Amino acid sequence: MGTPAQANLFTSRGAISVDAGFHTATRTPLDPRSWVEIVPFWLSGADALFTRLRTEVPWKEHYRRLFDKTFLEPRLTAEYGRMQDAPPPLAEMADVLSRHYRVRYDSLWLNLYRDGSDSTGWHRDRFSCRQPECIVPVLTLGVTRRFLIKPRQGGASVGFSPASGDLVVMGGRCQQDWVHGVPKTPGTREARISVNFQSSAQARRRAS
Repeated sequence: MGTPAQANLFTSRGAISVDAGFHTATRTPLDPRSWVEIVPFWLSGADALFTRLRTEVPWKEHYRRLFDKTFLEPRLTAEYGRMQDAPPPLAEMADVLSRHYRVRYDSLWLNLYRDGSDSTGWHRDRFSCRQPECIVPVLTLGVTRRFLIKPRQGGASVGFSPASGDLVVMGGRCQQDWVHGVPKTPGTREARISVNFQSSAQARRRAS
């Protein structure tokens, strides 16, 4: 039985929907084994979900240590180790993604960029993706910000500008051979939330 074209996700505050058929997906090959897929308008009702997550998620600040210096990370984050603890309808979205990409997504990592002065530097998702190849879906909510990805060994970056409700999916060897980040955008006053769908299976190292 095929996946329905549109999946309605009911919450206590109304209904939103996702494009369960991924009809607008466009895949960009980065190299023979790495790719980025953008799914515009994947989520309908993005503004309502943004408002709910912005106000209800227990956002936290974190200190990071880099090159013998400790600094306050310029963004807020939150984590749900169990999908059933996450605000609805994120668990239902995870089910849709799991069926489509054939990876079981069972936890969440969320980032809140409060304005254009918040950012994240070049990095890999090396703790949540320990397999040679992974598929990492990221839902964008709120203001449009640049998302950049470049070869880990150096080279020009590839840029995307996902809007609210768009899905960005990093696949193949993106977490091994590429690094990604969200740069600062001076003058941006609005906030952005990214919802990273994670898989405990992808976080486990492959047995040698």
